[in-house]
Amino acid sequence: MSEKHPSLALRFRGFLPVVVDVETGGFDARHDALLEIAAVLLEMDSGGYLRPATRIHFHVDPFPGANIEQAALDFTGIDPSNPLRGAVAEDIALSGIFDPVRKAVKQNGCNRAVLVGHNSFFDQGFLNAASERNDVKRNPFHPFSSFDTAALAGLVYGQTVLAKACEAAGIRFSQREAHSALYDATRTAELFCSMVNRFRDLGGWPPPPPAKMPPTLVRELD
Repeated sequence: MSEKHPSLALRFRGFLPVVVDVETGGFDARHDALLEIAAVLLEMDSGGYLRPATRIHFHVDPFPGANIEQAALDFTGIDPSNPLRGAVAEDIALSGIFDPVRKAVKQNGCNRAVLVGHNSFFDQGFLNAASERNDVKRNPFHPFSSFDTAALAGLVYGQTVLAKACEAAGIRFSQREAHSALYDATRTAELFCSMVNRFRDLGGWPPPPPAKMPPTLVRELD
């Protein structure tokens, strides 16, 4: 990455990181309902620092035949039958997420979006299952690669729980507001940006040229 021209595309090898969080009716991505989805687009400033930008959020109607575990509703506090939710069908929610993501991918000169999530396999699984259910032809997200902030926060802050990791990073976290897709996605975005920016401040990015890197163990053994 050029210091004079910071770029999301160059920073993440042509991928555009997009934070996603879902709230669901259980743990089974194929059979349990998708009830909320939120995405946070990121941007890079002229100094090469990452920050949250556009936020997108939908309450989602359960797809026909979807399973909903009462324990999941007790955990999230979601009432799927509440008309005040303003829920939309899955295909509308997916279009509302995917369209601006595709636009951001193009604007940033990237090839594809990559999902950022806290325990990202969970969000990615539900996003992929919903895309398959609705026969989405152009899912902008990579089908299996992701950035998991739980793993990254374990490395950077020694914490894997979102609330604890945010606390370690100096990010305010409210247990009362947690388990809303928009709230959790917003905090996850702030956490991801803090770790990427911290790595930069510590001199980890841009990487030094190969000639200035210390010899690897293999070279030393040779």
